[in-house]
Amino acid sequence: MIDVADPAQGDHPGQEMRTTKFVRWADPLFKAFAKTPPTVPTTRHVPEGTRVYCVGDIHGRDDLLGEMAERVEADMEPRSFDHVVTVFLGDYVDRGPGSKRVIERLTRSEWPTPITALVGNHEDLLMAFLEDEAVLEAWRNLGGLETLHSYGVDVGLAMAGRDFKAVQAAFVARFPERHRRFLETLTVSAAIGDYFFCHAGVRPGVPLDRQDRDDLLNIRDPFLSSDTEHGKLVVHGHTPSVRPQVCPNRIGIDTAAYATGRLTCLVLEKDERRFLDAGRL
Repeated sequence: MIDVADPAQGDHPGQEMRTTKFVRWADPLFKAFAKTPPTVPTTRHVPEGTRVYCVGDIHGRDDLLGEMAERVEADMEPRSFDHVVTVFLGDYVDRGPGSKRVIERLTRSEWPTPITALVGNHEDLLMAFLEDEAVLEAWRNLGGLETLHSYGVDVGLAMAGRDFKAVQAAFVARFPERHRRFLETLTVSAAIGDYFFCHAGVRPGVPLDRQDRDDLLNIRDPFLSSDTEHGKLVVHGHTPSVRPQVCPNRIGIDTAAYATGRLTCLVLEKDERRFLDAGRL
């Protein structure tokens, strides 16, 4: 590269001008490459004296949820913490056979710890169907038939793709008001210590407190392929995998319980993390 500070070039004004133009063009590029990427913390913590259990997508597998409750209860002995909470990441319904029983258990707080229940995109579909029968056209192909059946609704018409209004009326009549109230209270995210919990993920580059609801419930890429540091480590479900996905900026714990027979729970305490499993290993 030409050294533009070389005084010997003073006798060659054309060369000096070309060099100056080059430096003006290239300088911003060099500066961009010279920027230090965001630092990814080597350890993440939850508050001292706190233990967090986080359960992935259940999808109507009330049998696995019951087994996980036993695992969590056994894991809590002997106690080494002052405060404990279980975060559920949403998608309680659809695909598996026991959606109604899953919602009933959570509604009654039949769980060894206090719970924080987040909403998933499948709960959004259920709630939308209560108001608009046309939602069934999409929902019936995403596990909605299993949910309707679990509430005692004849799904013959829905399978045939006709008379969705009658199916909706039958579901509304059988859907308990306490279940509706529970689903209406679900929140889109939670933060504990250095961890951020949501159903699907976050939009890279957007502050966590300004994330769009649709992204929190539905995003895959660009979140899954991003190595961006989000400010907290994001714990999510929504995108199934055979085993938990542990990355520097996210942990995915949807292990497709309805298909694999395996429900996963992430356990966080101090700067440590581990997993509990219910079902097939």
